[in-house]
Amino acid sequence: DKVLTELIEPYELRAAKLREFLEDVKPSLRYDIVPLADPYGPSVTDPDLQCLVVSEETRRGGEAVNKKRLENGLPELALHEILLMKDPDHRQNEEEKISSSSLRQRLLGTLLRPPRQDPAVPSRPYVIGLTGGTGSGKTSIAKLLGQLGAFLIDADKLGHAVYVPGGPAYERVVATFGAEILNEDGTINRKVLGAKVFGNQERLKSLTDIVWPEMAQMVKEQIGEAGAQG
Repeated sequence: DKVLTELIEPYELRAAKLREFLEDVKPSLRYDIVPLADPYGPSVTDPDLQCLVVSEETRRGGEAVNKKRLENGLPELALHEILLMKDPDHRQNEEEKISSSSLRQRLLGTLLRPPRQDPAVPSRPYVIGLTGGTGSGKTSIAKLLGQLGAFLIDADKLGHAVYVPGGPAYERVVATFGAEILNEDGTINRKVLGAKVFGNQERLKSLTDIVWPEMAQMVKEQIGEAGAQG
């Protein structure tokens, strides 16, 4: 259930790297590496185990293992605690210990797997949906994509365009919410309209039922235009 699964190496590769490391450290030992499908694995069923290596933060897990072993009629394991290595290069928002979570943060923006090919989806135009909260960097990323040759469709601008006089949603919005939402020049006063729908789910749905399909149609038309431009 880790997020960003594409930044987690496959189990087979991780196990192979672990085996290579262990055999480098002490090739005379035999190593059995098994995948864990639950928090305990063979630690609570294998009668031949004698010791469990834990860290300060996983000691409670080791104690839980011993509790399970006793329930299963097995002897407790000796818990050998080791210190975790500090990460000298950790950043302010990362963990102080050397951790795969920090490594995955540093890999953000790196494509580790090629895009999955879906034969049902046409190869062009390739559509990227860019979303995020206020101040998350949408404008900056869109600008970079534009510099790389992307055709930009600004949904905020389309949202304004559907409301203008003569726009696809103008007449229905005025008919639904009344002439009091209009400025003297006939344009829709978005603040007045917003006050009418804010906190009222029914009115908000009435507005989005009018506006969103029109915006979606405008987006589709612009995608078609992008495709035509290559």
